[in-house]
Amino acid sequence: MEGSGLIVSSSPHQHTTVSTPIIMSDVILALMPASLAGVWFFGLPALFMMAVCVGSAVITEAALEKLCGKPLTVRDYSAAVTGLLLALIVPPDLPLWAGAIGSIFSIAIAKFTFGGLGQNIFNPALIGRAFLLASWPVFMTRWRWPIYEAAWIPRFDALTTATPLVLMKYMKIKAPYINLFLGQVAGCIGETSALAILVGAAYLVYRGHISLRIPLSFVGTVAVLTALFGQDPVFHILSGGLLLGAFFMATDYVTSPVTPRGQIIFGVGCGILVTLIRLYGGYPEGVCYAILIMNAATALVERYTIPRKFGEVKKGA
Repeated sequence: MEGSGLIVSSSPHQHTTVSTPIIMSDVILALMPASLAGVWFFGLPALFMMAVCVGSAVITEAALEKLCGKPLTVRDYSAAVTGLLLALIVPPDLPLWAGAIGSIFSIAIAKFTFGGLGQNIFNPALIGRAFLLASWPVFMTRWRWPIYEAAWIPRFDALTTATPLVLMKYMKIKAPYINLFLGQVAGCIGETSALAILVGAAYLVYRGHISLRIPLSFVGTVAVLTALFGQDPVFHILSGGLLLGAFFMATDYVTSPVTPRGQIIFGVGCGILVTLIRLYGGYPEGVCYAILIMNAATALVERYTIPRKFGEVKKGA
């Protein structure tokens, strides 16, 4: 009614100033510590890889939307986040052309073919990594140490090109905690420094963009299971891509459950899969495939964890 002060409109009735560009820009800021650590430890090749992956992802999304007559969404920074995440989970010496192909695949196949932002069921960056690992396994498993001497391992070429998880799984050689925490180990560009990852994760939590349900249940499950199987839980938490995956990829809004119980189940499932792959699989890491498998189960998890409506009576047999 005019002049009554009563406005009748459809939901949602509660609005927020937080938008997709704000969230994605904050994610990019949160990834800066890990990105800078990658450049510090691995040099300019890491920086070039980030530039190529981000540029390829943004150009691919813009080109596909232009080709299909869709509104351009590159200004929401989601493509840039995908490209940066992909760069952080590949080896520093991966050829730049491979990084570009991985970014194109992430956007074109894992995101655009499902309908674009908010429609994809799998994390695009992880799909890109899985694609690169299946297509060029030699490039994706070729490592080098950061620019310093690793005095805690024997001087053999076969060992100096191995990640801490490979050394532990096949050689029973365990990296010192301090090296793992700071990032002075071989590994993917943005996965080696636990300190840098945790600083960025703390920023996301502070900004309210992620809940701790998935990361804590994910990391906690790995810690408990590895301890039960006689492994060093601290080593497994600090090694590989566990922390980066738990805080920055398993928490993806689109591909993870929205219900509180569902998020805990999702994190526990990821932790179980990572532990099984690391301890009993032929692959020393397992974060990428664990998250992708749980992405496929997200809809089912949500279906059985939706809170009951107020006043709803459960149907009898």
